[in-house]
Amino acid sequence: MRTSIPCRGGRVSSRNAATQRLAVAPAGRNCPRGRTAVRVRAEAPRDGSPTALKEPPTKAPATAPARTPLAPPSPAPAPGPQYFPKPGDPQWPPQRPFAAIALDNLLDSVVDVGRHLGRMNVEADKLAMRQQEQLVPGDNGRMRLRASTKPVVLVLGSGWGAHSLIKVIDTDTYDVVVVSPRNHFLFTPMLPSTAVGTVEFRSLLEPIRTSNPCVTYLEAECDSLDPHTKVAVCTSSFAYDDGRRPQFEIQYDKAVVAVGEQPATFGVKGVKEHCFFMKEVSDAVALRKRIAEKFELASLPGTSEEDRKAALHFVVVGGGPTGVEFAGTLSDFVREDLKKKYPALMKYVKVTLLQSAQQILTQFDAGLGQRATEALESSGVEVRTGVRVVEITINKVLLKGGEELPYGVCVWSAGNAPRPLVTQIASQVAEQAAAAEAIKAPPNAKLCVDSFLRVVGATDLMALGDCSLVLGNRLPSTAQVAGQQGAYLAHLINSQYQLGVGGYTQPPPFQIVKRNKLQALQAAAEENAVLSWLTTAMMGGKTRIQASKEVADAMFRMDAPPWVRVHSESLTKATPLDKEAPPGGAKAVCDISAVMAAAAAAGGADPVAVARASADCLRSLEEEELKAREGAEATEVRYYDRPFEFLSLGIMAYVGNDKALTQVEAFDVINLKLYGSVAFLLWKSVYITKQVSFRNRVLILFDWMKTRVFGRDISLF
Repeated sequence: MRTSIPCRGGRVSSRNAATQRLAVAPAGRNCPRGRTAVRVRAEAPRDGSPTALKEPPTKAPATAPARTPLAPPSPAPAPGPQYFPKPGDPQWPPQRPFAAIALDNLLDSVVDVGRHLGRMNVEADKLAMRQQEQLVPGDNGRMRLRASTKPVVLVLGSGWGAHSLIKVIDTDTYDVVVVSPRNHFLFTPMLPSTAVGTVEFRSLLEPIRTSNPCVTYLEAECDSLDPHTKVAVCTSSFAYDDGRRPQFEIQYDKAVVAVGEQPATFGVKGVKEHCFFMKEVSDAVALRKRIAEKFELASLPGTSEEDRKAALHFVVVGGGPTGVEFAGTLSDFVREDLKKKYPALMKYVKVTLLQSAQQILTQFDAGLGQRATEALESSGVEVRTGVRVVEITINKVLLKGGEELPYGVCVWSAGNAPRPLVTQIASQVAEQAAAAEAIKAPPNAKLCVDSFLRVVGATDLMALGDCSLVLGNRLPSTAQVAGQQGAYLAHLINSQYQLGVGGYTQPPPFQIVKRNKLQALQAAAEENAVLSWLTTAMMGGKTRIQASKEVADAMFRMDAPPWVRVHSESLTKATPLDKEAPPGGAKAVCDISAVMAAAAAAGGADPVAVARASADCLRSLEEEELKAREGAEATEVRYYDRPFEFLSLGIMAYVGNDKALTQVEAFDVINLKLYGSVAFLLWKSVYITKQVSFRNRVLILFDWMKTRVFGRDISLF
């Protein structure tokens, strides 16, 4: 009797036999070509005759030595650690079709809408009970989070990824604790518009407690997180009158690190002391005030032309989307509003954009980057590429080569650097440094995560957004990526799968469930006589049903990577497919010839008793195997089959004078590149629809209308 199971989705052929037991031959473990040979042992006939083991003939590779059953094969050299898929590796879980992904996203959206509607009916007294006495005194002098009857999910941060997760996560199942030094979400792409008064800064904000009233928010900063003990130590953002800052610790069950990154200075002296950044609302407010101050200073009587030129020289370092958009909006501000109020100063105003690369907006197509340069220069912005800043003083920008640029305001948007918390977490997980080295990334700069966004080498710890790096699939550091990752992790956490340890060669998130709960139709068929008869008739009898279950299970485990197969077998106690059968099979195990020889030497043995003992031995082995098989079938390991898949909706940037760039490349079919007024209208429509609440959309629309009618406000206060 022979059964063959081909690799990946092939047809299973089986001859008429009793219940089968499958064991993959080691030579076919990886399914390199063709079909995989399997050993099949027939169950003992009912008359008690011994079981025979038959092995199908297999053709060994030409380079492989002949195997002998008595001498084990020489062990292969242990492979090095693998942290991400390599070219040619089978994808696990298998890639799903686009229709399945779209359907899942649609169903998730329906569930999310229902969850949002349910939160609207939460009573005020229940919210008060949820929020009160969150912290209680601890043993080590620090406060600690009160004991919870539900699993605790700790979310660090309140940016794009964290906010998207907070909106969707199930607060009925989990106690969600958000720790961030900022109690609001900020729509960061429109910060340049806020810095010149096109949009008011409060129109870009949404408080965390408004985003989800059922989460516990603590305005503090996480100082350290221990991924081994699952404890985070935090310090309040505010101090008492005597200078004390409350410190507390949180024991979590699952944690999500979404702290983003901080501006990178690249070791350039004077950047922190003299430059403005574009990260927070406070940056935009301070920059807006400084611009007004410089114009007022330049308009004072007695100011020399040299001082006016220096005061009204605005330098932007960094040719990415943030730097380009600020330069474009600043040129609009000067041309449309300040020109009317300070006409005599216009000849002194100058905006300079410095970029170390040979092109601005390197994320875009080279042609669009050139169009952006032309648009900026036509609106009065001087674009200088291939220059490097080496130092910034209180009133000068020093370039490599010795050139000095006097300035009044300098905006730094040259890149990002890791936050101390990310470096601290990465340094505590040994696998992080090895994973970063494997992809030639700087050590401890980001948290390396797998395709499920689990931190490599850590248990129940996830990371998303700019502070994370997906191994084998580098994603752009954009708000679009972080927002999709936040929603994805919320759905993963809501599914209540066990996360386990992060890593490419670690099992995916999993659940251990009863098989009859997964197969409701089969359970119904077993309970209903008519359905049971119909199922049995269609499958060709109970023996065929049992065989089909084993074949399906074997195909799943054969199709899965080795680390998934071993994990599944260990949890369900299923017999390993690659387990070597003892030489001679059950007959050899129940060989009592030595006992017979001893009995003969002692005076003889009863042949009937010998036959009965042999039959009892075989029957005992069969019962043990059947019991183990039934135990394995009683439970099933369900693996989460939806790794994170980024759906790019395109990139866009405003370049001033009501012109923008839009580039959309998706599904290997769409390749849209727009420039000009149409791209500007698309830019405005996308930015207004991507606001996180109806309130923000209304406020921004009113701000745009007010700016168009009355102009931008230049009040200084």
